[in-house]
Amino acid sequence: GMAILYTVWGSTYLAIAVAVDTLPPFLMAAARFGLAGLVLLAWVALRDRAALRWPTRRELRDSTIVGGLLLGGGMGGVAWGEQTIPSGIAALLIGMMPVWVAIFGGFFFGERLPRIAVIGIVVGFVGVGILVGPTALGETGALDAAGLVAILISPIAWSSGSLFATHRADLPRRPLLATGFQMVTGAVVLAIMSVISSEPGRFDPAAVSGPSFLAFLYLTIVGSIVAFTTYGWMIRVAPLP
Repeated sequence: GMAILYTVWGSTYLAIAVAVDTLPPFLMAAARFGLAGLVLLAWVALRDRAALRWPTRRELRDSTIVGGLLLGGGMGGVAWGEQTIPSGIAALLIGMMPVWVAIFGGFFFGERLPRIAVIGIVVGFVGVGILVGPTALGETGALDAAGLVAILISPIAWSSGSLFATHRADLPRRPLLATGFQMVTGAVVLAIMSVISSEPGRFDPAAVSGPSFLAFLYLTIVGSIVAFTTYGWMIRVAPLP
């Protein structure tokens, strides 16, 4: 599972940059996770139809919260931010997610941090300061401020959703069913964000390039069905930090 997350998700940052070159970011992300979620739910329904139990109202609510944070705030922020922020910088900033997990886990759930973790948090923030310093100071080569804010918000939303999923959420017992609902509900949140951003009215399907379409397919199949499903399983069986 860790090997899939490191290799596959590492490649998705480049794929996102290619996809949003001619695809609206929120609309792209909504379609990506909506399709993946429906495929996953259909697979679960066909495979386990005899023993399948429809999620309770609380399970649907918590799945919506997790999907909204992970996909709406997390993936939506990345997709929007990578319109102006290079994918390599985005990947480095998203790497702050374990830092936020440690901070929020300690603050909200009383998880004690070993000294080495505190040192890592300090080093992480120093690294982010080095990356965003030119933007804050208005120097030459500064990153786009709005895109940078979106990228910085993404790991905060992702870590919040992950902590809620592991500590407070009541999710369907079957991991594939839970992941499928999170994808679909997250896609709904992303679609709302797309409408608020007036993306549907500006979207021209004829303007979508071949590389963007192939990147979208890669993100849907490999980045969502494979990698996000793996992450949903990992946070159930492995320590989150």
